[in-house]
Amino acid sequence: MTDRHYRMPVSINNEDDANPSNPSAGPSMTDLIAQRVSRRTALKGLLASAAIGAIGAGTGLVSRPAKAAMGLSFEEIPHAYDENLHIPAGYTANPILRWGEPIIAGAPDFDAAARDAAAQAQQFGYNNDFVHFAPLPEGSDASDHGLLVVNHEYTDAHMIFPGFADGKAALEGTTAEMAAYEQAAHGLSVVEIKKEASGWALVKDSKFNRRITLATEMTLVGPVAGHDRVKTSADATGTKVLGTMNNCAGGWTPWGTILSAEENTHQYFGGDPSGTAEAANAKRMGIKGEPSYAWGKFDDRFDISKEPNEPNRFGWIIEVDPYDPASTPVKHTALGRFKHEAATTVINSDGRLVVYTGDDERFEYVYKFVSNGTYDAAKGRASSSLLDDGTLYVAKFDGDGNVTWMPLVHGEGELTAANGFNSQADVLIEARRAGDLLGATKMDRPEDIETSDKTGKVYVVLTKNDKRKADDLNAANTRAENKWGHIVEMVPPTAGGKADHAATSFTWSAFIQAGNPDDVAQGAAYGGAVSQAGWFANPDNVAFDAAGRLWIATDGFPDHGVHDGLWVTETEGEGRAITRHFLGCPRGAELCGPAFTPDGKTLFVAIQHPGEEKGANFAAPSTRWPDFKDGMPARPAVVAITKDDGGEIGA
Repeated sequence: MTDRHYRMPVSINNEDDANPSNPSAGPSMTDLIAQRVSRRTALKGLLASAAIGAIGAGTGLVSRPAKAAMGLSFEEIPHAYDENLHIPAGYTANPILRWGEPIIAGAPDFDAAARDAAAQAQQFGYNNDFVHFAPLPEGSDASDHGLLVVNHEYTDAHMIFPGFADGKAALEGTTAEMAAYEQAAHGLSVVEIKKEASGWALVKDSKFNRRITLATEMTLVGPVAGHDRVKTSADATGTKVLGTMNNCAGGWTPWGTILSAEENTHQYFGGDPSGTAEAANAKRMGIKGEPSYAWGKFDDRFDISKEPNEPNRFGWIIEVDPYDPASTPVKHTALGRFKHEAATTVINSDGRLVVYTGDDERFEYVYKFVSNGTYDAAKGRASSSLLDDGTLYVAKFDGDGNVTWMPLVHGEGELTAANGFNSQADVLIEARRAGDLLGATKMDRPEDIETSDKTGKVYVVLTKNDKRKADDLNAANTRAENKWGHIVEMVPPTAGGKADHAATSFTWSAFIQAGNPDDVAQGAAYGGAVSQAGWFANPDNVAFDAAGRLWIATDGFPDHGVHDGLWVTETEGEGRAITRHFLGCPRGAELCGPAFTPDGKTLFVAIQHPGEEKGANFAAPSTRWPDFKDGMPARPAVVAITKDDGGEIGA
């Protein structure tokens, strides 16, 4: 998800708000870590002796010993911060999709001086986040031909339109035409790509190529569909929603579809929510009459005082069939409504489907959904119904190393009419408040959550929480004002020799505490020695390669003077939790994706908001990557990385 932005005084993403929207007094992750590590150890920064035993058996967290082995062969790149993209020697990086590139047959070429909404609806969108490679033909393991599915998270008007000095000026000066363009630049792109002798290339006239925007009709399904709280003047049935927005990370299903997470949808709604029936709900989601977009001036559905139910139609997980461009996307309400990050699916040992997802804001929660039914490959796309019938759980991380998954079920515990929950639909619409009442653990910005096919372990990425105050903490090593982030490893129990992801009790331990090990005050901890370029901060998206290595993308490292980029580590053995630096972004950009082809020989990454720094705008970005042409703006783009000898990435 995007953290670095400069649209002031309004906020592009709620994680930059001074006052997070979670009022619950529940325990925090750092509180719980603190219960398990002594004050004396934390003050000395010596996790090597204390945290191995205190945080969890086998954690192996240490500060910075002399040397440790790694099973990776590339030449590590140094930390840097400049206008270029950096990768190791022996690798090639080619931008294959840029903002504004025509992807629909007959679409016009990108024009750096013009912004036409109808054209943008046929071109690659802005700020690319989640990336997934879907092989062609469907069901194959093809690694030279497939569909690339990309989320377009948000737009920055002052970086898109000429003439605005900054985000505040853009907000004040946005016209109806500009608002229409921004809406067309949101959503998703589906494109067919092939690997030719010269490298990866877009198939421009492919029947599969598709744009999904805020004008794309979608179906609301699950327990919330048809409920009064999702009915509007445009949709009296409460089952049809126009479009999707702020699509951040995502996932994919065993039946070949894509899951896309709607995240910071609060920032699009103007108007005063205080006089509506949804006032408390709006406040808990961060909607407070201070939008980052001017759309409400031109479209009543983005004015909460006029359409108070419209925000309830966003903040879901949507499903898209990339292989059928005529299909209608669906929003699955059984997975809950909040600021979703990721939607990682697992077929459990008993055949049920499990979906992990985080709520990406400071002091928010980790969730999982467990289907009631079991997966049957013979049912194909009909398996989508598994996402509409099941139980949503929220996580409580206990100080003794256990995770308790608490069901968000109407009528159980505090989730009753006495607390304003009159149905399961109410629980799901207000999943955050339901988590508050159950005492879920407040986390330091839950981002991506991914599972290892090799071990069954689950990795929860926590980007940072610099709003955590020292007086909130009850013990040492709590990382107050956590500016660096960390990664937690969860271990499900086994059933029949396989990980039981549906279980309601897991164990957890700290995997990595990011930061610079040379600065004892940061409390950074890795699995062994890391180089001067091996340490990182602000983990965000992660992905596993075929060998089981974990690739970690960052968002916010420039706050520490280093480019965002990509680091990689083993999760088992000698190289466990020892990170190496593989890629560095152009300045102003964060790294999103990443995604591999099935053979591991191509790595796709998304370079989001390049050139976007304080004082930058369309005319004066801090880099003109990837084109480096006068008059051409910085352009978010997807990059294909290959090894020059044709081998597996990283190996």
